[in-house]
Amino acid sequence: TKDAPNRPAPKLADGTVDLSGVWTGGGDAPIPRLLKPGELDSLLLPWAKQKMASLKESDDPYFNCMPGGPLRITGGFAWRLVQHPTVNATHVFMLQEGNAHTFRQIFMDGRKHPDDPSPTWYGHSIGRWEGNTLVIDTIGMNDRFWLDSAGTPHTEQLHMVERWTRTDFTTLRRDVTIEDPGTFTKPFTVTYTAKLGTPDSEILEYICIENNQWGERDKK
Repeated sequence: TKDAPNRPAPKLADGTVDLSGVWTGGGDAPIPRLLKPGELDSLLLPWAKQKMASLKESDDPYFNCMPGGPLRITGGFAWRLVQHPTVNATHVFMLQEGNAHTFRQIFMDGRKHPDDPSPTWYGHSIGRWEGNTLVIDTIGMNDRFWLDSAGTPHTEQLHMVERWTRTDFTTLRRDVTIEDPGTFTKPFTVTYTAKLGTPDSEILEYICIENNQWGERDKK
């Protein structure tokens, strides 16, 4: 039936899959949990292993209102995926409910990566379709965010390739290949799953500002 959650993924007039909607999940699980036990340790270079072991949860930049990077923009809060224009999209946007409504943009117009991009929180992302799968290639990320809530580190050499597939109407699979020769001994792939919200779902306002002390004076 039309309301069955496992009905096929919808398609747009240009033949591409419609990925739009409000989703939850898709980047919230810590990387160590997605790999075999002990596998991440074998992938980390010595400095990265030492760095990760020294971190505390309170060190997480995300808890100080900083963006969480490409993986965590689809983390614990609801997020909306927008294809613009709807048909023959030149851009894809990911709009996050958390951390002051941050957004990520993916260029779908055939452009290439810049030769020397200025490092940013979400990097420079270009996308293309391979059949029913949206492939997103990202470089140019800064090293100021944690890859995940476990504190997995990275350098500015980080290169991510994501493969987004809407396997049925309510499920969005995300296979992410992570490559960073400054941190890991070899590339590896992790898989996340996002679930579609109900038809009336919306992302809500959530304000988070670094070192926000509004109201603190009233407590004194």
